[in-house]
Amino acid sequence: MSKPSHSYTTYSEAKLQQQQLLRKNVIDAACLLLIEEGPESVTVRRVAQKLSCSTKIIYSMFGSKDGLANEMYMDGCRLLAEAFQQVPVTEKVMDELNALSWAYWQFAQLHSSYYKMMFGGALSDFKPDEQSLEGTATALSRIQQTVIRTIEQGEFKDNDPLLIVQMLWSALHGVIHLQFAGHFSSLSMAQEIYAFTLNNTLSAFKKPSILS
Repeated sequence: MSKPSHSYTTYSEAKLQQQQLLRKNVIDAACLLLIEEGPESVTVRRVAQKLSCSTKIIYSMFGSKDGLANEMYMDGCRLLAEAFQQVPVTEKVMDELNALSWAYWQFAQLHSSYYKMMFGGALSDFKPDEQSLEGTATALSRIQQTVIRTIEQGEFKDNDPLLIVQMLWSALHGVIHLQFAGHFSSLSMAQEIYAFTLNNTLSAFKKPSILS
């Protein structure tokens, strides 16, 4: 006798799914407000208005505006980590590092609201908590692992991998930050400068070639 094709979800599972959906909707609504109306609009009251719910519901989930901002930050970290995970691991470590750097660029373009909130100071009174900062480190760990392999394979000088990651990150972020601030005449110019900055930053870490 064949098993019935119908499936079901328990009450507790359905309730948890609803809570997770509502939580995501709150974060998405806050990010939309950030894009459409600027950082001043990201308040618990405005998010509640956008979702047609009470502020009490949002406070019960996040505790405060900073609690909501940290959840937005952590959500952004997850998206960034997923972007890096899409880059295949390869024996050609320099190609992999280059691809990871362009994945960072794509994340900034596709998720600009998250990027501006996480790394651009869009919420001027927000400082990420320890968990959020750990989320950033976790997302960037893929780049650090690749840098370690680059050193082990003799492509880079024997430097502190974390220092290399931070220097590379700083250089690439600088270009993106200037782009978002409107200092480049076009997206193509920003991409060209990003490529130039990336190539020269990676070159600075390379071991000098030994001439025979």
